[in-house]
Amino acid sequence: MSAEKNPVVLVSGLSGGGKASILRALEDLGFEAVDNPPLPLIEELAGRAGRPIAIGVDCRTRGFDAETVVGVLGRLRGQAGLAAELVFAEATEEILQRRFTETRRRHPLAPQGHVSDGIAAERALTAPLRAAADLVIDTSDLPPAGLRQRIERHFGRGPEGSAQAGMQGGMVVALVSFAFAGGLPRDADLVFDARFLRNPHYDPILRPRTGLDPEVGAHVAADPDYGPFLDQLVGLIALVLPRFVQEGKKYATIAIGCTGGRHRSVHLVEALTARLRGAGWDVLITHRELAREGVAALDLRPEARQEVSLNVPTDARTASDSGNNPAPPPSPHQAQEA
Repeated sequence: MSAEKNPVVLVSGLSGGGKASILRALEDLGFEAVDNPPLPLIEELAGRAGRPIAIGVDCRTRGFDAETVVGVLGRLRGQAGLAAELVFAEATEEILQRRFTETRRRHPLAPQGHVSDGIAAERALTAPLRAAADLVIDTSDLPPAGLRQRIERHFGRGPEGSAQAGMQGGMVVALVSFAFAGGLPRDADLVFDARFLRNPHYDPILRPRTGLDPEVGAHVAADPDYGPFLDQLVGLIALVLPRFVQEGKKYATIAIGCTGGRHRSVHLVEALTARLRGAGWDVLITHRELAREGVAALDLRPEARQEVSLNVPTDARTASDSGNNPAPPPSPHQAQEA
């Protein structure tokens, strides 16, 4: 965002998708947060705000109409003194149903009916907002800490300016390790398969560890094809990412998978993170299967060499790298807030 313009962020999405968490993260960044004001007041609030402002808008907003909100957004974008953006938060139907079940809340569009009916109605109702959004965030596999990180990376340069703004066009690269058995990450731009590399699962000492363990990493790196694969992976990504920047993308998601998502893909994501950050790219890490188990991820930035706890939804059981043995029982599921 331009420093000369006052940032205005409209935050919308599906109920249970994480809108409240996004508003809180923006508030912590110095934005004034206003949730669900009547639609006719949005332009007045944005125009009179003397500081960055975040405004929540969803199906509970008085007089809600998605096309009207899109029109308001267009007018705000046209004001010379404002830098207006729309963020849309969503998740899969399965995850949304689980969140409503665990919080024992009723869906606002189906107070007396099935949650699935409310989700379907709201998805159709908000489709124009999703299409008009500058940033769509799928929180299905995104830990709460990861969601906050993504908002901080995208908007942290808004109120006060940020050192991240000059890094490779300001684009954030999200690296995700995953298990093929659990399905492909929904928002992946590039997907790579690491299942051909040496599998630590077959070493009884390394099996219970993860790709965050140096000995596991050394085992994977000992594969004669590991080095050439990593080098060519870096070369391909170095070729593609600048073109993403030219296209105006703010996020690029690169997913690396293996059988169980605990060893090979995790180590490769960590190694690739170090290489990309060394080249000046702003990188976020998500180890999907480890997150579901409540395992920590490493932040490899030189100024932050520490373990970052992942307090995440973990009800799904993931397979081990053998593809046959179940993973340890998951920790309690923590729902994203609406």
